[in-house]
Amino acid sequence: MPRSSPGKVSSALSPASLARRSQARSQRLTTTREVRRAIVSVAGLVGAPVRNQVGQQIGRVIDVVARMHAGDRYPPITGVLIRVGWRTSFLSVTSVGAIAHRSVSLKSSRLDLRDFLRRPGEVILAKDVLDHQLIDIDGRQVIRAADLYLAPVGADFRLVGVDVSLATLLRRLGPRLLRGRPTPDRVIDWDAISPFGDTLTSGPSSVRLRTSDDSLRRLLPGDLAVLLEDLGRSERHALLARLDRETAADALEEMDPDELEALLREVEPRRAAELVSAMEPDEAVDALRDLSPIEREDILALIPEPTRQGLAELLAYPERTAGGFMTTVLARAHTDDTIGDVQRLVAELGEHRQEIDAILILDREERLVADLSLFDLIVHPVSERIDSVLQDEHDHPPPLTVLPGAPVAEVAEQLLRTRRPSVLVVDETGQPVGRILADDVLDALLPERGRRHFPRLLQ
Repeated sequence: MPRSSPGKVSSALSPASLARRSQARSQRLTTTREVRRAIVSVAGLVGAPVRNQVGQQIGRVIDVVARMHAGDRYPPITGVLIRVGWRTSFLSVTSVGAIAHRSVSLKSSRLDLRDFLRRPGEVILAKDVLDHQLIDIDGRQVIRAADLYLAPVGADFRLVGVDVSLATLLRRLGPRLLRGRPTPDRVIDWDAISPFGDTLTSGPSSVRLRTSDDSLRRLLPGDLAVLLEDLGRSERHALLARLDRETAADALEEMDPDELEALLREVEPRRAAELVSAMEPDEAVDALRDLSPIEREDILALIPEPTRQGLAELLAYPERTAGGFMTTVLARAHTDDTIGDVQRLVAELGEHRQEIDAILILDREERLVADLSLFDLIVHPVSERIDSVLQDEHDHPPPLTVLPGAPVAEVAEQLLRTRRPSVLVVDETGQPVGRILADDVLDALLPERGRRHFPRLLQ
């Protein structure tokens, strides 16, 4: 079921969450006038002269090295890679007196150059980040770094922002004199950026651009889905690796079917099985149907029982019948349960909240007698028994049901006629086997313009 609409849509954040986000933005470095005036372009530094204390040029800048890990919102600069003659060396930031728009100055005339050996957590900015894909958490979009900005913060030089404008890209391609001029009015604060892991660098596997994933947890599944679709293959895998199993599965459920099919083919079969088994059953079946029979069987073989058996049973139904697009997540209760009992049952199924709009009620003989709405769990006392709640037949008509073989059109007609939000799927004996929500019918009726595509048409 849709967790959210893909694309740049407003997130369902509480006032407290919005206030915290607003406060975090107001504390960002690029919002301060002093930092904006002092920023230095990394692209402009590449090729700039390195001068000693008396102003003599001793080399040129090749790149800038920063340390990135979870503890730093703004990565500190650890040194500069410079070329002296034919040799490439590392100049520690402790030897640097100033970093200006078009030059780097040393603290003394004494030069302490070393061979560069990348340490865990160090990133070479122009090589590893410039022109690479990043995530703008605030904008919930994939961006490409046209330039990176440094600024003095206290006693350190830090990476404070990234520029993504076309004008900046053109500036870099223009005359050397213009390359060092930053455009701070178009900078995205680095605190709003979520880089990726090992795939951006050629360094050791311990290098990780950001180990804190708090920023990603702020995104809705639909937003993550769009990011996964927009990223290149290696970056997509890096982002996917940073998501926990449930979050990744929720995002996959919101992806375009073609993009999801490609992703499941790209990842290892064991990882694909892990993701598919975490998805809602109807969504998992949709994803599996798009794969070839061999690919499908390879993934199913790695999914543990009883999940594998449940998915196999759903796959056995024709795709455009009720059984082919129903969900098997059902909340079941009995007539002698209380409202409080049912509330606890629903709470235990919280991870499937988008799949549950009612609770099917069975009698002592396990026969279906009612389909109780979630509204009833709010308006009735927790001590009241379900059989008492169901006494008013006008408020609780018989359950709306269809057989697994019912075509999509019949299911849609039933929902339109009764104005119900969902319909139960029952077998020949009347036993419930699944549920179909209204948006499931939309997906089935409009396979190419359904839930995954429709929100994008509205943008």
